[in-house]
Amino acid sequence: MPWIRTIPDDEAAGPLKAQYDAAYRRAGRVYNIVRVMSLNPAAMDASMALYRALMFGPSPLSRAQREMLAVVVSVVNQCVY
Repeated sequence: MPWIRTIPDDEAAGPLKAQYDAAYRRAGRVYNIVRVMSLNPAAMDASMALYRALMFGPSPLSRAQREMLAVVVSVVNQCVY
């Protein structure tokens, strides 16, 4: 299994701390898919902006349909969702 160095919550500062705090407000924790970007807070910010645009922005798909698609893709990719 690969190992990627990440920044623990208690060491996060500046923009990274802001992203971690937002993750806690959003989900009650920092998921690993977010944490893996901790060495590059700018990339994390861009990734989260893309996520927000895809999941909450204007779309012919409902929010539920978007979530269902995400689950199906995760299952097909054998990812823990």
